[in-house]
Amino acid sequence: MDNRKKNIIYSIVLMAAILVVYYYRKNNTQQEPMRLEGATMGTTYHITYFDDGKRSFQREVDSLLVMVNKSINNYDSTSEVSRFNRSRRGVKVELPYLLPPLQISKKVYEASGGAFDPTVMPLVNAWGFGPGKRLDPDSAFIDSVKAFIGFNRVTLSRDSITKSDPRVQLDFGGIGQGWGADVITDFLQSKGIKHMLVEVGGEGMAVGTNLQSGKPWYLGILDPNSTRENQFFKAYVSISDRSFTTSGSYFNYHVVDGVKYSHTIDPATGYPARKALLSASVFAPDATTADVWGTALMSMGHERAIELLPSHPEIDVFLIYSGEDGQLQTYVTEGLKPYLTIEGEQTTSIEGQ
Repeated sequence: MDNRKKNIIYSIVLMAAILVVYYYRKNNTQQEPMRLEGATMGTTYHITYFDDGKRSFQREVDSLLVMVNKSINNYDSTSEVSRFNRSRRGVKVELPYLLPPLQISKKVYEASGGAFDPTVMPLVNAWGFGPGKRLDPDSAFIDSVKAFIGFNRVTLSRDSITKSDPRVQLDFGGIGQGWGADVITDFLQSKGIKHMLVEVGGEGMAVGTNLQSGKPWYLGILDPNSTRENQFFKAYVSISDRSFTTSGSYFNYHVVDGVKYSHTIDPATGYPARKALLSASVFAPDATTADVWGTALMSMGHERAIELLPSHPEIDVFLIYSGEDGQLQTYVTEGLKPYLTIEGEQTTSIEGQ
């Protein structure tokens, strides 16, 4: 081989080596995530995403969450939902963040047989879980309030929400955080972000993969026996392009005469749900749907949930409930089993770890 050919080959090899180093360094740079966090809806949010341009969207995310709260926050007297609750007939919707979660609520209200019902607001207040004054209601009061509970009393149109009874009020406690996570996810995707983990108060969306580890996003599910001071996990899940939520009493409950009352109101009884179901983790195409179904499952209990879930393959579920012997029992839908591992059990595995 003459020197000219050797020089050409050497130049090609050198250029290839330079390109390998360039792309290696570029890919390594991409592995370092951007992180955002803050406070909203009485809780906190945490966002991890990967962006070549290292752009910070903190200001935009905070502005979006302010607008979402102006639509759905029951603790803000000027929000659209607060105006609806005070109105006699309803309100015209001005912001784009009130109608979409209510449309999803309507679907789950019907699919769950009313187990999720956002018109439980008067009961939420009466039991001390909302902005209203806690009333410690008796059975007569509960029966009088149940007379105007029902999402069928609310009508949604293109630009307004109306009610058939002036006493009807809406509660976003079982849907707001999931909806906030969806709004943030949609915004970041509009900016070209393809790999992210968005979490608002425990509800959120995992998109793409964790480029830092090169694997799907990995989440822990709290054990119902956890306390605020001592939190530990019952299970772990690996997900990508799915939303997640875990509903349970955990740290949000009241104790009256030695009895623990869940913050989830059962629309059928008017009382806080007292079921053997302790925790419901739901995985769905969007965080709003997951959040709503989590509330619905906690309301209906594990037995009814297990009967209903086969007819809803669009969601996957991990349930933790108390067995007759008082020991924790679990139920996992088939679609979730390959991605879930339960502490102390060897029957499931996590892919991609």
